[in-house]
Amino acid sequence: MYNDNDIKNEIIEGRNAVVEALRAGRSIDKIFIAKGDTDKTLGHIASKARAAGIVVADADRRKLDAMSVTKAHQGVIALVGVSDYCTVSQILDYAKECNEAPFVVVCDEISDPRNLGAIIRSAECAGAHGVIIPKRRSAGMTAIVGKASAGAAEHMRIARVANIPAVLKELKDSGLWIYGAAAGGENGLWKTDFSGALAIVIGSEGDGLGRLVRQSCDFIVSIPMVGTINSLNASAAASVIMYEILRQRSGNSL
Repeated sequence: MYNDNDIKNEIIEGRNAVVEALRAGRSIDKIFIAKGDTDKTLGHIASKARAAGIVVADADRRKLDAMSVTKAHQGVIALVGVSDYCTVSQILDYAKECNEAPFVVVCDEISDPRNLGAIIRSAECAGAHGVIIPKRRSAGMTAIVGKASAGAAEHMRIARVANIPAVLKELKDSGLWIYGAAAGGENGLWKTDFSGALAIVIGSEGDGLGRLVRQSCDFIVSIPMVGTINSLNASAAASVIMYEILRQRSGNSL
């Protein structure tokens, strides 16, 4: 029997997130599906889960609502173990296995789990090899992050570290250039060369890059702004920059 705290800490919810967890081979103990829902997507989830030996149970909407952290479970919740974190070295090793220059996303104290999930989603879509988050003053890999990532968290290598400036030094020692994203940066996004091994650092929603983190960056990059509002949400800014990196690394062919 699972108590409420166990469930809230060990779930993936939402159709896309659960589908991607199954596709990634995530260890899942049980999947709860809304009783009476028989649409194609939920049927696919149930079929794929049973084929993998996973218990599938009907649950009424009230039970799913009570289990849900996001309150947007879309009729399906998977009971799983907490996501495993990798090491920074494993991210760099993965880039080497892909025969690609490392492309790493570093989140400096992103506290909103929905922002973190959106950043992970964009990082996966843009071809980043891994995401690094701090242990303190940051969202971790919770159910809300998994839901916001639309399943991308199941495919992304995520490292959780004690000290971001120390990790930036480690990345520099491994041959990566460090680009910090900040309003008023001296390097305009469209004029910055992102073709080599690199890490892009995204600052917190309120304060941006921390002082020591900013000092650890080789370049500070700014996104052009022509509207009345002079800044973007952290996850939106991260997405714009990551897709410029993808464009350049794809030889401008996209």
